[in-house]
Amino acid sequence: MINIALPKGRLGNKVYNLFEQIGYESSEMKEDNRKLIFENKEKNIRFLLVKPSDVGVYVEKGSADIGVVGRDILLEENPDVYELMDLGFGKCRFSIAGPMDFKENFDRPLVVATKYLNVAKKYFDSINRDVELIKLNGSIEIAPILGLSDVIMDIVETGTTLKENNLKILTNIEDISARFVANKSSYRFKNKKIKEIVNKIKEIL
Repeated sequence: MINIALPKGRLGNKVYNLFEQIGYESSEMKEDNRKLIFENKEKNIRFLLVKPSDVGVYVEKGSADIGVVGRDILLEENPDVYELMDLGFGKCRFSIAGPMDFKENFDRPLVVATKYLNVAKKYFDSINRDVELIKLNGSIEIAPILGLSDVIMDIVETGTTLKENNLKILTNIEDISARFVANKSSYRFKNKKIKEIVNKIKEIL
């Protein structure tokens, strides 16, 4: 049995459609239910619906053999998995954004609000900029408006939310997209099956 971790939500639906196109489907997935595990015993596969930020953990620990996860989560959580393929969708970018009239004061640490503390620390260390990082889990666009932070660091897709809150992109750090990952042990012992799935998806993409 191949266990496949899919992120709940829009990205997971898109990925499931890919599996459906290559003949790995589960009819129950299309039904209106609250199940989190779906099987296709004929194809010997099992889909696990998990929180997007947990996909890497399920794959690293071997509860899932393969999975699909955003590159942002791989960079932040750094799970010990093999990154097999860039699926080319779920595209966005890591950006630093601030108020329209933002002027940086280099005489003091830059105050940055973000939920991506590890990515932020690594980036600002790389440019030798002293920062004070504030961990927020959502609606971080409010932070500079209320004076909680100077800037924010987040993933940006269209930039609409930034504009509507009078913020602008100051720096683009890295492009992000959905990645196909595998558990290291599973990739060794279930290599033939995993490669077969990867190759079929590559043909479609």
